[in-house]
Amino acid sequence: MLEFADAVHTDRETLFVEVILPLAISKNYTYRVPFEMNDAVAIGKRVVVQFGKSKLYTAIILSIGNQAPEKYEAKYLVEILDDKPVVTHQQLQFWQWQSDYYMCTVGEVMNAALPSALKLASETRIMLNKDFEVDRATLHDKEFLIVEALDIQPELTVSDIVKLLGQKTVMPILKLLFEKNIIHISEEVSERYKPRKRTFITLNPFYNDQENLRELFTILEKKAPKQADAVLAYIKLSRTQKNVSKNELVDESGAGAASIKSLIEKEVFVAEDRNVSRFYFEEEEEITSFELSEQQQTALTDVKLQFKEKDVVLLHGVTSSGKTQIYIRLIEEMMRQDRQVLYLLPEIALTTHIIERLRIYFGANIGVYHSRFNDNERVEVWQKVLNNEYKVVLGARSSVFLPFSDLGLIIVDEEHETSYKQFDPAPRYNARDAAIFLSNMYQAKVLLGSATPSFESYFNARTGKYGFVELTERFGGVELPEVEVISIAEETKKKTMQSHFTSVLMADIAEALTNKEQVILFQNRRGYAPIMMCKICAYTPKCINCDVSLTYHKSSGKLHCHYCGYKEDSPSICPACGSTHLEYKGFGTEKVEDELSLLLPEARIARMDLDTTRSKNSLQNILNNLEEKKIDILVGTQMVAKGLDFADVTVIGIINADSLLKFPDYRANERSFQMLAQVSGRAGRRGKRGKVVIQTYDPKHRVIKQVIENDYDDLYFTEMPERKSFKYPPFYRLINLDVKHKDPNILRNQAEYLATQLRTHFGDRVIGPEAPLISRIRNYYINSILLKFEKDAVSIIKAKAIIRDVITQFQTTKLSKGSIIQPDVDPY
Repeated sequence: MLEFADAVHTDRETLFVEVILPLAISKNYTYRVPFEMNDAVAIGKRVVVQFGKSKLYTAIILSIGNQAPEKYEAKYLVEILDDKPVVTHQQLQFWQWQSDYYMCTVGEVMNAALPSALKLASETRIMLNKDFEVDRATLHDKEFLIVEALDIQPELTVSDIVKLLGQKTVMPILKLLFEKNIIHISEEVSERYKPRKRTFITLNPFYNDQENLRELFTILEKKAPKQADAVLAYIKLSRTQKNVSKNELVDESGAGAASIKSLIEKEVFVAEDRNVSRFYFEEEEEITSFELSEQQQTALTDVKLQFKEKDVVLLHGVTSSGKTQIYIRLIEEMMRQDRQVLYLLPEIALTTHIIERLRIYFGANIGVYHSRFNDNERVEVWQKVLNNEYKVVLGARSSVFLPFSDLGLIIVDEEHETSYKQFDPAPRYNARDAAIFLSNMYQAKVLLGSATPSFESYFNARTGKYGFVELTERFGGVELPEVEVISIAEETKKKTMQSHFTSVLMADIAEALTNKEQVILFQNRRGYAPIMMCKICAYTPKCINCDVSLTYHKSSGKLHCHYCGYKEDSPSICPACGSTHLEYKGFGTEKVEDELSLLLPEARIARMDLDTTRSKNSLQNILNNLEEKKIDILVGTQMVAKGLDFADVTVIGIINADSLLKFPDYRANERSFQMLAQVSGRAGRRGKRGKVVIQTYDPKHRVIKQVIENDYDDLYFTEMPERKSFKYPPFYRLINLDVKHKDPNILRNQAEYLATQLRTHFGDRVIGPEAPLISRIRNYYINSILLKFEKDAVSIIKAKAIIRDVITQFQTTKLSKGSIIQPDVDPY
């Protein structure tokens, strides 16, 4: 490694820089600095370099020195892109740690960390910004050429622009166009974060005079009685609440939106669109000065006390216990100390109400960072964090890569969520674990919050590695929901089942609808039916690229593969035997929605899963409609379990708990408990006690009993001895190696060879190779090798070094041709 320091360099000194390229190469590359650029080079700046025969990439300077590479002649840097570094020293250290810990290359970490617009390469796509009017008279010749070319062809690569201008140094010109907001770079442009808007109505001050109001009523009662009702309803509502929304007025008066529109046009009412929070507070004054309950105050004091001794504290609070308000108090304290806070959420898409809640408190000090933002916005957030303009950053897992300068606190909300783990591509990191390492670099504290903590975190808390604080009551003294378990087998025997719904669930839904309350139904499988089968020969359509059966989607009328995206038309005749007797087995959210609409034709039913939330604002619209009571029943996959907070949801139905409980995974019981407890936690969050109906074939299952009693400790203590005896976390560390090849026979030989080599070092700690549950994805066959290491007896750093060496040695043999090896540390 070259010197890790910035220095002032003389013009004629020969300098070399070691750079990180956004590629999966195991060594960093060294380039020579042209004399005229000597003063401009600095660690963390972006430079344009040529790598390979003719490809250009944006690289990051890692170190500067005078030593030329021994094995190859260093090429010159093409261009320096920045006036000041865009990546900090701490980030470069963090990237290196990620690379070492998760067994990938620093280039792969760089690729995950930087927004696309900061890493232009030959194949990067450039598009015109349609929302921006370009004054072409202000453009330089070369900028003008690029804009003209994009008019003719809406998308160009950097390589195309190199050819167009006949020069290699195009990156600075593109950088200028990007900064002027004229172009978009690479990633598809998605909608900006939009706050929730609602129309509020006020009475024209002219009618505050009783005489004028009496006159208005006289006219309206004769000519427009519905409008008179609306004015009366407004007066009634305004006596008990400060703000009256248009929706509330429509509901209260029964007058309809047209009557209110007419009153606005007549200037009797004044309409105003305002940004509102999903936070359940009527008055804005209350919001900024809420009071903590006695239990919350005790927990907050306890957290602060434990932070003096421990760097990480686990806050274990039941669903709806008011953890967010404790977070807000801790954030306020950090802001008083002028330090930065990172607030991690498992899925930004579902937690826009948290964004709005926090924006009320922290206004312009809060930044939001996630993959739904377009490139310009992500770069803007990156720069603002770098310049310390944002004190609070709210984000999904990728926000651990932001360039913080003085991080004081990291909050990991719902720390048990699997969404924190990146599955593909590398680095396959867990944002929770990465956040703990990140906090050490800044001497910051970490608060992990969850109603159902992961066993690893709970184990660390119980053994004294982490601090531990509990919240055992729901906020406002609301009771936890009543849980009722219904046997599907019993109801089927009695013939009381209606489609997939037990009589008990149907009765509870009917009662909730009568009381104008809302219902959420949970089925953890999207699509209409997971399997189509021929009754005569048992033929099942399979994906041509993967080893999975195709799922039927009624909305498209096609069979879909949920792994590679392959689709085909649904057959009406069996391709194997020619029979017309084809039937669907199993059911997904689409079928639940479909059959429910037949049983309850009056109910307004919506569905929330990956298929209905793909477009820009679809998810936001579903949540808005649920909050505004335009939806009676919401059917959804695990999305509905995450952080939704609605006042009128009183019944939760879990259509089939067995699909969770019977999953072949050592974490199945832990995950089932988490999922069932989190879904149940959506019921009766304000005032009225909620009810949860769990439908299952196995009502005596241990986990279901633990969910009914909300007994997390019992689950933990019954699972732990099994984890220990079968050598699983938290007692052992796991590393999984997926070996992939397009030919299953070659793959078998490769995987056997690799496992044999690993066994010479690790003995019976190596398990496999075995084909996983789904043994072929996207035409690649897969074999998995699992390694289990005792937490204390084995140096994991040494073990990883040996695994790297074995993989490298394997890749030098002829046998490795065509193979892909993917290490996954701490797999989920």
